Amino acid sequence: MVFDEISQKGLVLLGCGKMGSAMLEGWLVAGLTPGAIYVVDPQPSEPLQALVAKGLHLNARLPPAPAMCLVAVKPQLMDTALPAVAAMGGGGTLILSIAAGTPIARFEAEFGVATPIVRAMPNTPAAIGRGITALIGNRAATEAHLAMAEAVLAAIGQTVRLESEAQIDAVTGLSGSGPAYVFHLIECLAAAGEAEGLPNALAMKLAVATVAGAGQLAAESGEAAAQLRINVTSPNGTTQAGLEVLMDPNAGLPPLIRRTVAAAAARSRALAR
Repeated sequence: MVFDEISQKGLVLLGCGKMGSAMLEGWLVAGLTPGAIYVVDPQPSEPLQALVAKGLHLNARLPPAPAMCLVAVKPQLMDTALPAVAAMGGGGTLILSIAAGTPIARFEAEFGVATPIVRAMPNTPAAIGRGITALIGNRAATEAHLAMAEAVLAAIGQTVRLESEAQIDAVTGLSGSGPAYVFHLIECLAAAGEAEGLPNALAMKLAVATVAGAGQLAAESGEAAAQLRINVTSPNGTTQAGLEVLMDPNAGLPPLIRRTVAAAAARSRALAR
């Protein structure tokens, strides 16, 4: 139903970098025709240019009132990019932004407060369709607008709705930046394995598979993470010995992760000012 409306009115993708490309691929897999998509990108990739032969509109004349304009440019390019689509403001087009650090007020200043605007924060696993995106709409965004945003964002993974825009900074610190924390955890696990005598390649393979498998188990088991931890912790066993270090309330992972997420969230708030 949502893609039917987009097929009729069109979807403008402003910026087609890694995240925009991942979303575009997901839309095409979901059945959206290339002819309904208008991409504005000053440096289009070869795969993007190849889609022109299938009907995709690249740096071409834009429809005056598409169903949606998805803003996927870097925040520092916003002042240059937005004027090209400012005429879409007024209510007929949903403006969906996945730009970090750019508040709804910035878009309302460009498009007008009567324009439905949804701000979203995806994360990098979106590149393989396993992301999670948090979203919040302005006062002009109706349930139908939020549902449209969710349908489009479903191409790159799960979605969750926020209660207020202020929560975006916490989301940025947790899931937006979180993949980098997990990648560093993999690095640290592998390095620790090496320190215990494992070859580098083997330690890294074990670390990657362990983190990936544990994450999949947490996602699919239906049990809380705390219970899964308890399930694999035998009294006085090896896992308990390791957890006593990791769960130390003063020097372990809990206070370190709290400081990590707080630092990222604080930076997100600073960038939005």
